[in-house]
Amino acid sequence: MQINVIGIGAGNPQHLTLEAIAALQESDAVVALDKGENKADLLGARQYIIATHAPGIPLITVSDPPRDRDPADYRAEVRRWHQARAQLLLEALPDVEQVAFLVWGDPALYDSTLRIIERMRGLGLDCSVRVIPGITAVHALTAAHGILLNRIGEDIRITTGRALLDGPTTNAVVMLDGGAAWLDVPDAQIWWGAYLGTELQVLRSGTVAEIGAGLAEEKAALREQHGWIMDIYLLRR
Repeated sequence: MQINVIGIGAGNPQHLTLEAIAALQESDAVVALDKGENKADLLGARQYIIATHAPGIPLITVSDPPRDRDPADYRAEVRRWHQARAQLLLEALPDVEQVAFLVWGDPALYDSTLRIIERMRGLGLDCSVRVIPGITAVHALTAAHGILLNRIGEDIRITTGRALLDGPTTNAVVMLDGGAAWLDVPDAQIWWGAYLGTELQVLRSGTVAEIGAGLAEEKAALREQHGWIMDIYLLRR
């Protein structure tokens, strides 16, 4: 079996590259994790991408196993969760030549699909893997704001909300922030975006001191309204 791991961008069907569209059209089925009713939009976006670029290809869904969001050992819990995902996905794989996994953004940036496929191999799956890069949320953010990612000669750091204060914030792109970690850097400028590339897109920018608290409230309200949120931001001191 060949598994095509396809980067689909930040949510807009037009974010797919020609290479990604071709790989999707060559696939015999698409397999995806279903994160439940609260995140039905995420599955719906994949369905729309299939209908737009490869109508007729079946979508096989697997219920995402539960995860402890506040574990005593974060890394151990993520490894356990990945193993559970790998087992369920392996059981659901159809007997076809090519299967596609559609990955938000790019498969190489803060995504677990390639790790899970390795775990599936460890469970006995015999497969080859082809990775098709995608537009990252980082690129979608800077394009939406019309800004450069860094100033001349400066480094760029990509991190998570959990690890934000573990390193410099000269040009820090923050992903996977379950809260509002920007509040810990009140002297920084922030460029923030949620639901990038979709009809729900929201953009905000300013200094953390001026807009940070209100932005935290807005993020919580958006999560409550839609049942989920994907956001990313650039902090610059």
